[in-house]
Parts: sequence; C-alpha cells; structure tokens
Amino acid sequence: MSGPRKLKHRFEGYASRLTAPREAILEFLSKSSKHMSAKEIYASLHGSYPGIGLSTVYRTLDLLARMGIVTKLAIGDGQSRYEFKSKEKDEHHHHLICTNCGKIINYSEFLDEELGLVKKTEERLAKKYNFIIQDHNIEFLGICEKCK
Repeated sequence: MSGPRKLKHRFEGYASRLTAPREAILEFLSKSSKHMSAKEIYASLHGSYPGIGLSTVYRTLDLLARMGIVTKLAIGDGQSRYEFKSKEKDEHHHHLICTNCGKIINYSEFLDEELGLVKKTEERLAKKYNFIIQDHNIEFLGICEKCK
C-alpha cells in the first residue's frame, strides 16, 4: 500500500492520522477508475474489512475531500460520488454529468481554453474577495446520449 502511505504526512496537517480504515479506503479509490458513492465503497470494502462501518466511510471521504485527495461530485441523486486525485493515474479533467441516469463522463478536450478562462476568473475572484483559491472543479450537468 505504498500510494496511500505516501500521503501519510498530509493527515498530520489536519490533526488526523492514517488509520487502517482510511488507508483501505484510499487504496481502494486509488485503484478504481469509477466515480463511486460512499455506499458503493462501503459495499466493496466490507467483505475484506468487516470492521469498517458506513459512517467511517462517510467521515473518511469528507476528510479526504477537504484535504484535496479525492474529488467529490454531486450528481443530483442525493449521493455524492468520489474519485481519487492522482497525477500518475489521471491527467487533469472535468466532468459531464447526466442528471437522468447519473452517468459521469470525464473529458479533457478544450482544457487549454478552459484553464485560461478559469485562471483569469480565479485571479479576479482571489483579488476581489481576498481569497486563496487552491483548486477548482468544472461540472456540466445535462442529459447523456442514452437518456435523450
């Protein structure tokens, strides 16, 4: 489990530690290419880690999202989806989210144009509100090809 262990030092800044359940969740997410809900993650891990609870999964995912280790996506069905952020695993991308079936499509086309506009927007917002912007997430909501 070398990937999650590399992140151990980041937990200290959040007055937290890398516990066995957190490490299991990180390891699972780092190997998954899907955008998964807390319940799906719990169901996938519970067989191998019977002591892990659903509330632990929710709390861990919330912490990991605040730490910037995972991306949290709200797709409109009441359940957030999560994906591991990794330079090695994935290049920067954004999301198309179907509000009908919940399908999430990663896309990376037009990133240069988008990032130019986002950078300019970030600079203006940071200056206007004296705010340090650390990251962004762009999501387009609509209807996928199958649902239309």
